[in-house]
Amino acid sequence: MNLMKKGKRPALSQVRKTEVVCPNDTNPMGLLQGGRLVEWMDIAAAVCAQTHAEKICVTASINHVDFKRAANVGDIITITATITRAFSSSMEIFVQSYARKVLAGNKYLISEAYFNFVALDPYGKTTVVMPVLPVTALEKKLFEDALKRKKKRSRP
Repeated sequence: MNLMKKGKRPALSQVRKTEVVCPNDTNPMGLLQGGRLVEWMDIAAAVCAQTHAEKICVTASINHVDFKRAANVGDIITITATITRAFSSSMEIFVQSYARKVLAGNKYLISEAYFNFVALDPYGKTTVVMPVLPVTALEKKLFEDALKRKKKRSRP
């Protein structure tokens, strides 16, 4: 079966990454630094893109990052990266981050972002990636919305 023609379902490349907020990840108030969280999110998004494309992928842009709530020292951070759509050589990855208090056990959304990646061939040139085949209603909505976001970014 030629996956390049058929494509892949988003679930096949979804990534879940877990981190613990340590003191060196925080500001003087003991809150997780936004830059550290974005770094972790970028790693999860890169693994997702490379798993989908089956090629080396690099970050092209971060479309939008929303920081919703803070996380503290000791919190467990869970990051989920899911491909929304593949274009010719680029892909959009939707990343959500949650924090969980170890003793309280409650999990809450701390950040969401859209990352854009480009696949590279062995010579560092952009190369074609296989399409995304959305299955669920949410995957289909993210797929359609990704095109709208791409068109919005392309406007002068």
